[in-house]
Amino acid sequence: MSSKGWDKVLWERQPFPDNYIHPHSFLSSLRRNPNFKPYTYWPLVLLCCAITQHLATIFTFLAVFVRLKERWLDARVLLWVSIVSFFGGYALYEILSYSNPVRGAFTRSNTIKSSLLVFLALMGLSPVLRTLTAATSSDSIWALSACLFLLNALLADYSSMKPVPQERLTSVLSMNAAISSSVVLASRLPDDLAVFALVLFAVQSFALFPILRHQLQVTPQVAQILFTLTLCVLSFVLTIPLSVSVAYIYAGISITVTFVAPGVLIWAQKFKNEIRGPWDVAVPRLN
Repeated sequence: MSSKGWDKVLWERQPFPDNYIHPHSFLSSLRRNPNFKPYTYWPLVLLCCAITQHLATIFTFLAVFVRLKERWLDARVLLWVSIVSFFGGYALYEILSYSNPVRGAFTRSNTIKSSLLVFLALMGLSPVLRTLTAATSSDSIWALSACLFLLNALLADYSSMKPVPQERLTSVLSMNAAISSSVVLASRLPDDLAVFALVLFAVQSFALFPILRHQLQVTPQVAQILFTLTLCVLSFVLTIPLSVSVAYIYAGISITVTFVAPGVLIWAQKFKNEIRGPWDVAVPRLN
């Protein structure tokens, strides 16, 4: 059958089957990796800083818990540090959000009311939380806490800030996993004040700090790098007196996540081979 006069249209009646393609033009429209945008190393490292900050927060929390459990840290000191950190973080959040006119006095009043409600609720529930896992062995508590923190790190939202904040299901599950792990760890503390201080610190670390972290991702790159470095140094300094091996493991994980993983992704780009052709479903192009 001759292909003379054949056009690649379906609305015109032609003496060819609907799936006919000219033998010489079949591969002419083949494209490899049409939507591929190659990554560069240092922007990837900067994006990985959010993961590094989250890991530093987890190890800082664990170091604080060990010190409270062994009575090396006064719960009142942690309580005042949490209060000062809350007001400092809220002031920084207001400064970074100053350009958003939608947030007004109504939003601020709701924030203050919610903070007071959480503060009073934790204060009233501290005696209950302290005896929550009294019948459970410590080995089960450590294993459950490790699994929950691993789930928290895997499901956390590390994306940059959106114009309109949207809560993802994974980020909510991540926060619930971290708070649950903090509660079961707090049940191993010796007194109610220590339980209250640790759970309050957990709420700030795993519920409020991610909100501030999203705001910090729109700041200059130097500020993000300095903030990440400060958190890493703080968590390492708090961890190394407790266990040198754990501190070095944490340092290795941070270096791998921040510097090695982006390099692996850059190296793996050369193996990407996506082929598009006339056999694919048509994709409309919208202006």
